[in-house]
Amino acid sequence: MKRILSYVRPYAGWLFASVFLMALAGGAQGLIAYLIKPIFDQVLNPQGTDSVVSGVMLVVVAAFLLRGVADYFGNYLVNRAGISAVTDLRQAVFERVLRQDAQFFETTSTGRLMSSIMNDIDKIQVATSHILADWLRQTFVAVSLLFVIFQTSWKLALFSVTVIPIVMLPTAQLGRRIRRSTRKAQDDTAEVNQILQETLSGHQVVKSFGSEVMESARFREAGRRLRRSNLKYVMQQAIASPLIEFMGALTIVGLLIYARSEIRTGVMTTGEFTSFVVTLLLLYEPMKRLVGIHNIFQQALGASQKVFEYLDRPTTVEPGRVTVKGFTREIAIEHLTFRYPTSEGPVLTDLSLRVKAGEIVALVGPSGAGKSTLASLLPRFYDPESGGIEIDGVNVRELTLESLRKLIGTVAQDTFLFNDTVANNLRYGRPEASEGEVREAARNALALEFIEELPQGFETMIGERGTRLSGGQRQRISIARALLKNAPILVLDEATSHLDTESEVLVQGALGNLMQGRTVIVIAHRLSTVRRADRIVVLEKGRIVETGRHEELVGAGGMYQRLYELQFSEGVDS
Repeated sequence: MKRILSYVRPYAGWLFASVFLMALAGGAQGLIAYLIKPIFDQVLNPQGTDSVVSGVMLVVVAAFLLRGVADYFGNYLVNRAGISAVTDLRQAVFERVLRQDAQFFETTSTGRLMSSIMNDIDKIQVATSHILADWLRQTFVAVSLLFVIFQTSWKLALFSVTVIPIVMLPTAQLGRRIRRSTRKAQDDTAEVNQILQETLSGHQVVKSFGSEVMESARFREAGRRLRRSNLKYVMQQAIASPLIEFMGALTIVGLLIYARSEIRTGVMTTGEFTSFVVTLLLLYEPMKRLVGIHNIFQQALGASQKVFEYLDRPTTVEPGRVTVKGFTREIAIEHLTFRYPTSEGPVLTDLSLRVKAGEIVALVGPSGAGKSTLASLLPRFYDPESGGIEIDGVNVRELTLESLRKLIGTVAQDTFLFNDTVANNLRYGRPEASEGEVREAARNALALEFIEELPQGFETMIGERGTRLSGGQRQRISIARALLKNAPILVLDEATSHLDTESEVLVQGALGNLMQGRTVIVIAHRLSTVRRADRIVVLEKGRIVETGRHEELVGAGGMYQRLYELQFSEGVDS
């Protein structure tokens, strides 16, 4: 809880102001209870003087007004502090998650991440805004009312408050159970979100395999587990209220027996006893609320567990401090070895390669040879186990991630576009680009014609992941985006593998425009796409087995020739 509240520190001024205002509201509530005695003894007494009656009435109105105004502004300020703090916490978690390496996203469900960043933090927000406000309100009301009952009769007050420890001790034990059941409920919520995200994102696969019934059953079962967890929390949280009610009833009965003799002997007036009983009844309400608030704070603590796990998770790719402005000489890969945490052996082994500025180098080889892994090490999506990569003589580990990744443009086989306008997708890597620059990039990517035919042209919304566009159109948007970024190093990772022949011809033309004047690393299964390369590097089992031009390798009797003959025979058969 101290860690959660540390995010409130920048808003301490608002919080302290709300504490003062809530104290005023609590004092006003105590004053209202204290006025019950003069109301019975003076105002409702036919022998009371007009001046005393008027004074009591005026104080009653002032007390209610003060309580209302102070409570309103105090509630607003504490909510403002709490919501602002939780907004900062959510931003901190989002930024921390965003800086994790590719392995983190490969091993962590998107649905579970979204559940933690939204649902778990929502639980914390309730505790640090609405519930914190209520805690301050009820605490000051309880203190004020305790003062009134002790002022009225300290003997009765001592007898009455003996019930508090009886209620509080089991409630504290209950809070720990609530924390555990809340964590279980949040994990079950994350599972529901995971199923929902996967099913909706993969709806075409679900429909094509006729798996709607199966997915519905999976979602139903996850929903049942969530229901059980939530009901367990409700049962635990609700126990405190009837316990307080029962102990309060026993206390009132005891007070009535005791007060009857006190009033007979004239030790107490009817007004004093009425004031005491009403104040005591008023006191039980904030006591019940405080017990409920304690349980909700425990709920927030349970929800915060996963949130702080993400905040505390170290980033394996630590940025360097050197800023690079451009690329002029070469990329040098020296004795590079890399393995994934889940792989049995290394994916790349003692690999060395040099790519000169302006050179087009193609990486080819069978699936699993390490081509895409090598390309992903260049922008530091991962770091190698040993060896390193240098750009113009500087190890990429020493460069800031921002400056390193500005040097590299990527066009991948799985094009990701955002649910935004065409123009904003094109500007993603360079938001400040002018309208003319955007049109020029689209023209060079052979995308201008189809963009202008869209309903709103460049301002057309293209749907989630660009679903309103064809595969070839999405790929040309991706190429235009890379053109607009204007990075000197270009990585083409199977950029035409998912396209039909007609779309591939258009995309190859766009890629030709994109590759001009750049250093290009091409990854391709289709060997027809790498013939223009200055050098072809053949990988097998994480090692370089051949290097040369197409004409040299196609008759050398090695891996490249086998791959070429296999694809050629497939082409003839088809």
